[in-house]
Amino acid sequence: MTYQFKNIGLITKSDDSRVLTTLTAITRHLDSCKKNIYLHRSAKEFSLNKNYNTVSHQQLAEHCDLIICIGGDGTLLATARTFANHRIPILGINLGRLGFLVDISPNEISERLDEIFAGQFIKDERYLFDVQIIRNQQTISNHVALNDVVIHKWNIARMIELETYINGQFLNRQHADGLIVSTPTGSTAYALSSGGPILHPSLNAILLSPICPHTLSNRPIVVDAECCIEIYLKGREPNAKVTLDGQSSQDLFINDTIKITQKPEKVVILHPKNHDYFDILRAKLHWSEHPRK
Repeated sequence: MTYQFKNIGLITKSDDSRVLTTLTAITRHLDSCKKNIYLHRSAKEFSLNKNYNTVSHQQLAEHCDLIICIGGDGTLLATARTFANHRIPILGINLGRLGFLVDISPNEISERLDEIFAGQFIKDERYLFDVQIIRNQQTISNHVALNDVVIHKWNIARMIELETYINGQFLNRQHADGLIVSTPTGSTAYALSSGGPILHPSLNAILLSPICPHTLSNRPIVVDAECCIEIYLKGREPNAKVTLDGQSSQDLFINDTIKITQKPEKVVILHPKNHDYFDILRAKLHWSEHPRK
């Protein structure tokens, strides 16, 4: 697919004083490139003193052929979920620490945007989860996740009881603090701190990582991404929640089912032409560092 980036949508992290400087630099450069700018309403508070189109998410989806999100990985996660059905490429400008998903720093905006508008970029397609919460055989809510779906205890220091099925086949019944079901994108997030492996983003796989399981033989397992994962909350007390991408959550009741499948649409993330996933891993995880004397 050939991308002609003419209409650019801008989404920013909220409540961050660094946004204004970066947003001003981006809009100035986009103006010089004769691009049409659509500013999401979340950025209206930054008062750019220019008459840009201030629009809703739906209007961004209707008008834009590129979304630039300014913030961190969390900002991009939220953006990806919002535009999951539209396949609009997303570009991340990193305001904080080095991100796995947002990898353009504010001091190289002009150079990188020029390269991307000239077609010099890496197109990275990531799959997402479709998530259904089922209660009494009725779907009570639907969600999308790019990183992970976490079923976890929340109000008391007591393990929860879960049954997991893969494509209708029983996998296990476990007592644990919870279970992380992760995409390869999310394998470097919560799942990593729970002892799970790092999955390369190009893999079509799902990672299931228990959180502090009572039985120490319960280990992370990787299955094909086209599998249907069904998790049933068992036990006596409904002291559990489901959290998606660490950003939204919902209370669970006993016998609720969390059904997780691969979403047909993928999110398209653009990276600079020099993007190196392993270099980011080394930097984020401090690999190959020399010990201090």
